[in-house]
Amino acid sequence: MKLPIYLDYNATTPVDPRVVEAMMPFFTDTFGNSASIDHQHGAYASEAVEKARATIAATINARPEEIIFTSGATESDNLALIGVMEANEDRGDHLVTCRTEHPAVLETATYLQKRGKRVVYLDVDSTGLVDPDAIKRAITNRTVLVSIMSANNEIGTLAPLAEIGSIAHERAALFHTDATQAIGKIEIDVQKLGIDLMSFSSHKIYGPKGVGALYVRRRNPFVRLSPLLHGGGHERGVRSGTVNVAGVVGFAAAMDLAKRQLRSEQRRLSALGERLLNGILDGVEGAQLNGHVSQRLAHCVNVHIAGVENKALIVALRERLSFSAGSACATSKAEASHVLLALGYDAARSYGSIRLSIGHPTTELDVKYAVDEIVATVASIRSKFTRV
Repeated sequence: MKLPIYLDYNATTPVDPRVVEAMMPFFTDTFGNSASIDHQHGAYASEAVEKARATIAATINARPEEIIFTSGATESDNLALIGVMEANEDRGDHLVTCRTEHPAVLETATYLQKRGKRVVYLDVDSTGLVDPDAIKRAITNRTVLVSIMSANNEIGTLAPLAEIGSIAHERAALFHTDATQAIGKIEIDVQKLGIDLMSFSSHKIYGPKGVGALYVRRRNPFVRLSPLLHGGGHERGVRSGTVNVAGVVGFAAAMDLAKRQLRSEQRRLSALGERLLNGILDGVEGAQLNGHVSQRLAHCVNVHIAGVENKALIVALRERLSFSAGSACATSKAEASHVLLALGYDAARSYGSIRLSIGHPTTELDVKYAVDEIVATVASIRSKFTRV
């Protein structure tokens, strides 16, 4: 067992050795620019990109031409929201989203508001679920887009995607979901779920950092999208910039692996996740789960530990465990989690909550060790305050 044990797979994942192997030729031998198709170096790179596009499309039941490569999920979210709202100004100016979304969506929505768009931020219940009826009530004849994430990055709560997609389409609105945390953990079929746009990223599924994708539906309906980046017309004119060939190849390899081992990993991580959660709830007096008991990602555990500041616990255990207080995008900020505040909790609960997420390399021994260390360290911290 190698220390510290990594328990922050929602933040990022190690690149699978099989993914690295698939990428290596594109750093050295097959290094061509995929846009330079007149010669063999560029043609080989272009073929690799298109093969990767087809692989990724197949894993979500999309067509290859519906996959746009980006630098990651943040860019994909920006492209989805800004691109759709700008391209469809003739249809409306209204966006419906949720208060627990990732900052990549929330801050983009704020950007759109400053430019005259109208945005509705829906509340969630105490488990992080958004009410589909609230979405239905929020949509107007000027609503262009509904954007609700598939799985929350802090608490793991899963959204009822098919129901949301159906509601959006009934009112002639488009449906976008940030599936960054869900891809590779649950099965996602964009046709069955009625998804029109979907953001996802490579580094959450044991692929390389710096590459992501946006699924954009091209039939029933054909989704119009204005580009964010200009200069070259790459990715069918939607996303200019030299394609990260090695990254795209690695992304496809990671997606293929995730698809093939989805069921077995779901069962394994579900069992380990329950052991992790129950071990903390049983061993730490007053510990409480944040999020939904059952409708959540099995590998993600977010718990409140009363009387112990999360940063103090993280620092105390940093030589033995690596975990977080919440979103990786907010660790440098001293603010309370916007997700936990949206659930109706106060700032004190946020500052006393930790997020642990397990992954492919996590073993039963890792989970047992983590539980023992957390339980013992919480007791030690509490005893010091008691003595004082």
